[in-house]
Amino acid sequence: MYRTQPQPLRSMANTISSANHAPAPAFPNESMNVMKYASPDPKEKINWLSSMPFFGFHALAVAALFIGVDRASLLLCSVLYFVRMFFITAGYHRYFSHRSFKTGRTMQFLLALGGTTAVQKGPLWWAAYHRKHHIYADTERDIHSPQRGFWWSHVGWILCDKYKTVDYKGVRDLAKYPELRFLDRQHWLGPAVLLIACALVGGYRGVLFGFFLSTVLLWHATFAVNSIAHLFGRRRYETSDTSRNSLLVALVTNGEGWHNNHHYYPTSARQGFFWWEIDLSYYMLYGLSTIGLVHDVRTPPQRILLGHSPQVARRTLPSRGVAR
Repeated sequence: MYRTQPQPLRSMANTISSANHAPAPAFPNESMNVMKYASPDPKEKINWLSSMPFFGFHALAVAALFIGVDRASLLLCSVLYFVRMFFITAGYHRYFSHRSFKTGRTMQFLLALGGTTAVQKGPLWWAAYHRKHHIYADTERDIHSPQRGFWWSHVGWILCDKYKTVDYKGVRDLAKYPELRFLDRQHWLGPAVLLIACALVGGYRGVLFGFFLSTVLLWHATFAVNSIAHLFGRRRYETSDTSRNSLLVALVTNGEGWHNNHHYYPTSARQGFFWWEIDLSYYMLYGLSTIGLVHDVRTPPQRILLGHSPQVARRTLPSRGVAR
């Protein structure tokens, strides 16, 4: 496990090797922590009525499997999963939440619009709550702390009433753009257009596989970063939270599974810090930077890779990164 004391450069390889094989307990006193962070707030109870669309999506996703899988439907499901995962990981997460790269206003709008098609609400809502997660990670003020149990961190917090609305105070740098506020309020437009497009391309199979099944898989892969990546995996860096690096989560989320790396240096657009840590979203951002669509893509400096004191790294937001 890395600590914050400086280490000689020549020892990096040996340190990395030993750190990657340092096991960490999967459930740190979970039963005690669930009791500790149990909330009496009635707004944190699941609203079963308003959650019916969520469960309806799951029912239709299961129905897709019963009508038989064909090659075209599977391809549509896979493509829409991968593309929308990029919009969530590179757009909602690395850009809107952490401003880890710069882009122009048009590209910023496209990242936001693409993110809405993942049916995870609007960019301001997503970024506002994610920034709070980093500020209060794994404390009683963390909105999806795994200390309150796997179910709560994975999906419970989404199904309650407390976090339905967004406070723009935490995302003033984003809320100043009227087009982003519009997409945040009308976040249903992206999914509606995608649903129609799936119907036109593949009929009812396109709807069931391309929209519903793909969306449900996308949801749970994204949610796994909040739950699984705080419970299972290895810790390279010593952080104040329970974040862990998970190859499995990284593979299904285009690179978001290197979560301990991310919590140690949140403003990096590259979350797979080393060449063997697969990070597809970063590779795509790098490609976009070569043709000028994004720029100033932040990567972890050498002192961070060596486990030196993060200082600026612990800030959720960089001091720059506003769209032109």
